[in-house]
Amino acid sequence: MDVISEKLKLLPESPGVYIMLDEYKNVIYVGKARVLKNRVRQYFHNTAKPEKVMKMVENIRDFNYIITGSEIDALALENNLIKKYKPKYNILLKDDKTYPYIKADLREDFPDFYITRRIKKDGCRYFGPFMGGINCKDVLDILQLTFLVRLCRTKTTGKKRECLNYHICRCTAPCAGKVSKEDYALQVKKALNFLDGNYKEAEDLLKSKMFSAAENENFELALDYKNKLAMLSKLEAKRITSLNRYIDADIIAYATNNLYSAVNILVTRKGIMQGGTSFALDEAHMTDGEALTGFIVRYYSSHEIPSEIICEEFCEKELLQNYFKEKFGKTVEITLAKQGDKARLLKMAKENAADYLEKSVDKIKHKDDMTVNACKRLQQILGLERYPRRMECYDISNVSGVDKVGSMVVFIDGEADRSSYRRFRIKTVEGANDFASLQEVLTRRLEKLGTDEEEKFPKPDLIIIDGGKGQLFSVKEIFGKMGVYDVELISLAKREEEIFTLNSDESIKISHRDYSLKMLQRIRDEAHRFAITYFRNIHSKRNLQSVLTEIDGIGKARRAALLDKFGTLDKIISASMEELASVDGISRAQAGKIKQYLEENL
Repeated sequence: MDVISEKLKLLPESPGVYIMLDEYKNVIYVGKARVLKNRVRQYFHNTAKPEKVMKMVENIRDFNYIITGSEIDALALENNLIKKYKPKYNILLKDDKTYPYIKADLREDFPDFYITRRIKKDGCRYFGPFMGGINCKDVLDILQLTFLVRLCRTKTTGKKRECLNYHICRCTAPCAGKVSKEDYALQVKKALNFLDGNYKEAEDLLKSKMFSAAENENFELALDYKNKLAMLSKLEAKRITSLNRYIDADIIAYATNNLYSAVNILVTRKGIMQGGTSFALDEAHMTDGEALTGFIVRYYSSHEIPSEIICEEFCEKELLQNYFKEKFGKTVEITLAKQGDKARLLKMAKENAADYLEKSVDKIKHKDDMTVNACKRLQQILGLERYPRRMECYDISNVSGVDKVGSMVVFIDGEADRSSYRRFRIKTVEGANDFASLQEVLTRRLEKLGTDEEEKFPKPDLIIIDGGKGQLFSVKEIFGKMGVYDVELISLAKREEEIFTLNSDESIKISHRDYSLKMLQRIRDEAHRFAITYFRNIHSKRNLQSVLTEIDGIGKARRAALLDKFGTLDKIISASMEELASVDGISRAQAGKIKQYLEENL
């Protein structure tokens, strides 16, 4: 604490971000402050603190800080640093999902409609998010069936042949010049009106088509229209009759038991309840207001920002409004609802947050045993010099030395960090030599240490090799050649689940009920899954290319188009004639050739 005491005396009276470090210099917490001097000192005063804060303070051995021009800049920098370091005591959106939207590209002469999970400032219109049992593809299907708009990304410049959708009356084929720009604009206007929540015209059209199909004894088509009408009823049922139909708002409520916290978000668009989701937070903020504010910043860094956020009165309203204005150029009304319909919606969100907190606490505690506590126990059992916060596991996959690949999976504090996974094509090894393949993969990985790329590929605390002593010592050889002596190295042999280390000739066996072994098995199995998936992917594509070269008239460009469309040989084999003919450059006659060849030879 001597270092900390001296640093506390030098803290400036400026806004900024502070970074808490543990004994191994790992970042364990990032926070923002209006006045750094006052805020950071609070952690080290001998005053009563919530249990969640005490847990963090016990692990602080040093801190750094960055002065910013304003509190808004501090809020933005805090968000960026949390994304970068993933500190164990910060708000992490562990149950986060990015929900789908329907995007209408109105920049085109003949706009198309498609599904996306990314909102961009690009002049397009976005509708959604779609959640709570509403399938985005079904909505698009209704859109095309009713208003005949195009769902493909085909360019509309130049003369093209109309596709199957035109012939079955599901599209007016603007790419083939079958409809004028003005007439297609009317179709798009009706489609946009539908996506805005006006379902009456679509309902009338679908009913008319259903009755017409039934009269013509086309019962299969009539049933399809009936199912679409049921989906419309499901969409309509989400409308909250007491709300103004033009309300676009996210309702956010917060619940805490002073150790764990939860947030619930309900999403309304044009008076329609799109759905809701809850998040379990494990954080060390000192006030509920800062916790809620921090969550909102993190959440909207990857989600659509609404025109209004209805939330609890303790959130930092002015700071958030200024933040959205300065960082995104968007005016967001932060409503602290106390009465009326909005207050009732907020109450609904609070009940959901409290229910999620109550029912997820045991799960979270159990999760700690499976993750952070398992890491601590592994350190103790194996006698590791440091806590294995970042663990990397490697595996090799091939068949008879063909299409050799390697995988690297990363676990942070015992949880998979999928954004850090990496795949390797083995370049220098002849035949099926797993030892040499491991050496190549680890050489390529460790070469990044001490370079500009180390920020993207941080030094691991522990490297795990799938295999026994042979694999372990082949990697140790690479460690020696590259002068890497401050990274722990072990291997895990699958047959007896033995752990081999560099410190003993004897293997270590951990009880199969021990969470630390279960964690090692998870990371080993994940490395194997990731490697075999990559191998199958490239092996399938190579086989696909070789099979397609045998078909007369299917050249390189058409093979590439088929590969882009279907990805695997199995999918091409199961594709219909119409699906094959829908690929760019493939005529119906060529689709027939492909189908015939595959049926006769595979």
